[in-house]
Amino acid sequence: MKKLIKILQLQPFYNVKSDDTSDLAEQIVNAFSKNKYEVTSAYLHGNPGVTGYKSSAAKTHYFNFKQKDLKGLRIKPLYEIYKHCRENNYDVVICNRFKTVSPMLQLNKLLKIPLCVGISHVMDEYARNYRRLQVRLLADSKWHMVAVSEAVKDVLISYNCGFNTDNTSAITNAIDTQKLIGFMLPKHEARSKLGLPLDMRVVGAIGRLVGVKGHEYLIQAFAAIEKNYPDTILVIIGEGGERSRLARLINDLNIKHKVYLLGAKENAAHYIKAFDIFTMPSIQEGLGLALLEGMCGSLPVIASDIPAMRPLINGAGGVAVTPRDTESLAEAISHYLDLNESELAVKGNSCFNYVLHNHTITKYRQDFLNLIERHIGG
Repeated sequence: MKKLIKILQLQPFYNVKSDDTSDLAEQIVNAFSKNKYEVTSAYLHGNPGVTGYKSSAAKTHYFNFKQKDLKGLRIKPLYEIYKHCRENNYDVVICNRFKTVSPMLQLNKLLKIPLCVGISHVMDEYARNYRRLQVRLLADSKWHMVAVSEAVKDVLISYNCGFNTDNTSAITNAIDTQKLIGFMLPKHEARSKLGLPLDMRVVGAIGRLVGVKGHEYLIQAFAAIEKNYPDTILVIIGEGGERSRLARLINDLNIKHKVYLLGAKENAAHYIKAFDIFTMPSIQEGLGLALLEGMCGSLPVIASDIPAMRPLINGAGGVAVTPRDTESLAEAISHYLDLNESELAVKGNSCFNYVLHNHTITKYRQDFLNLIERHIGG
């Protein structure tokens, strides 16, 4: 029997959902044929419990480290990861985010696994000096870094700390469009499940309630125009540390009756067709997966004009606005609200066609397969 190539995919925390259309770690698992590869999905923190969903990988491993274990010297995690890798004799380790890259940078000096792949998801992931120092001192010829967009790749190389055009490449994020379309609820059903009025126009956003997502500017922009559009509401799906501050802002602007903070929703992309217009006012993004989900729902899109999202918004024929510029954001929302239903549909179809032809999950999987086979000799 032919020996299988053994791949370990390390993730900082367990986050497997029933729908893997936008779960890029699971899509990486799906890139590798089980006739040739044996993939293990491993999580530093968390587990599915009794009722949770599990990875589609051949094997799974839950380290179940506590949050305090992952701070400071991290002696326990280093030892447990080292022991696990030695026992399983992996050929490849794929590390999602710096929290998993960091221990493997140290451990692979001893383990000497033939290929380690670090995936960088956000623009400033290596902005801290000590992270760049680790790369400079510990990344050797066994390492290859993958950025989720060309913009992230350019930032990594600009640090001049060991990332270069030979060991750093971009594999652009994608979604399983056909599968996601099948999961998306029709407009009226989505609105009913979310508790939204059926007879209003909806400006929507999906994202964690954290400062970098720019929701405060979206709320301010909506407040500036809402009196001109009495049949329009703003809906934000997501949860995070900014909720209380955003709620106060909504109250201060006297628009509480027209803004819905719905909190986190399992498989939030299934509800996208509850929206008429999709917005993404982020200050910074690695790529902006939610923007692709909005396009997949055939919605016209408005997004911040930042390096990672600029090619997407321009390619799809959406509207790009300056980050933090509430006036231009308000103008963009008004522009779409002034269109009739058929005109909005034309804009939405343009976005859908763009994502369908430029961010296919097939290419995403093939790019990862090619990367691994190129480095380990096919």
